[in-house]
Amino acid sequence: MRVLDKHTWNRQAHFEFFNTFVDPYFGVTFKVDVTKAYALSRAKDVSFFVKYLHATMQAINDVENLRYRINELNEVVVYDKIHASPTILRPNNTFGFTFVNYDEDFFKFQNNFLNEKDRVFNTNDLFPPINSIDCVHCSSLPWVNFTGHKEPFNGAKDSVPKIAFSKMESKGSKKEMQIAISVNHALVDGYHIGLFNEKLQFHLNRS
Repeated sequence: MRVLDKHTWNRQAHFEFFNTFVDPYFGVTFKVDVTKAYALSRAKDVSFFVKYLHATMQAINDVENLRYRINELNEVVVYDKIHASPTILRPNNTFGFTFVNYDEDFFKFQNNFLNEKDRVFNTNDLFPPINSIDCVHCSSLPWVNFTGHKEPFNGAKDSVPKIAFSKMESKGSKKEMQIAISVNHALVDGYHIGLFNEKLQFHLNRS
């Protein structure tokens, strides 16, 4: 982790402007092709959710601005690695927040996820033992094929991106999902969301 020098940053004016907003977040929803990702998850007998969550985290870590956060000193910090914080649904239809350590290796990441799933299933705690900002908040709505989405945020200094995954739908031989991402405009612009979109589709298509 390092502190970004805002005085030499080409987005200093953008940061200072949007950092004064009560709600500095903007959200975008876009469609991705998950045909190959779904087929690979079935062929390797692994969770489809973990497959697309891992691809999402690969894409997040590929885009530097999505690794920026605002700390308690109002500094912009750049993390070397961003982790996943998905909600996990319990059998009783409540959920728990998690902190899943990211690893480039899919099977190590899957093991980290399964450990968190086991913890959530065996506790009523809402929050995980680790609760830091070097993550992305993720939620899945597999019951709804939404085309727009609004996430809650925790005030103007909240800088953790929020991602939601829709229900998967079959369109002929293709399978598609909607991805909603909300980000703090003091740190991230539409250009960076475009990069994230490209990177996510690339990683979804990888074996």
